[in-house]
Amino acid sequence: MPETGDAAPNFTAPLANGDVDSFTLSDRLADEAPIVLAFFPGAFTSVCTTEMCAFQDRLASFDDLDANVYGVSRDSPFALNEFRDQNDLEFGLISDYNKEITDDYDVEMDFADLGVYGVAKRSVFVVDGDGQITYAWVSDDPGVEPDYDEVEAAVEDAA
Repeated sequence: MPETGDAAPNFTAPLANGDVDSFTLSDRLADEAPIVLAFFPGAFTSVCTTEMCAFQDRLASFDDLDANVYGVSRDSPFALNEFRDQNDLEFGLISDYNKEITDDYDVEMDFADLGVYGVAKRSVFVVDGDGQITYAWVSDDPGVEPDYDEVEAAVEDAA
């Protein structure tokens, strides 16, 4: 798993933003950093919905810091667009449908008792304009949300 001070693994993936566009992390850094990558196990689940709505509620604070928030999950971009619509999310959601980002960031987990494998652990990475990870938080418990104040403080430090 990449840690604070490591180069953020670069990736290109579909971005659900009302439409479906392509998102390449390295291409976005110059104009959008710091970037918050908030990995979550699955759209339309209770804790994931709560988490993404919490980021939405704090979006103005991130905007004030010229930071950009992106959710990342294994869901298809089409499901993520519906999830955005149903929850009035104004930030983009990155589809890691092929599990490449989850693998590169080493945040994979299984819900074997449910027959669900290879979803993202709930985790947050803040990436600065140089492509360096300035904050990393990963939970082995999918029911635990990040400390949003801590994430915001990390973004402020990276801005």
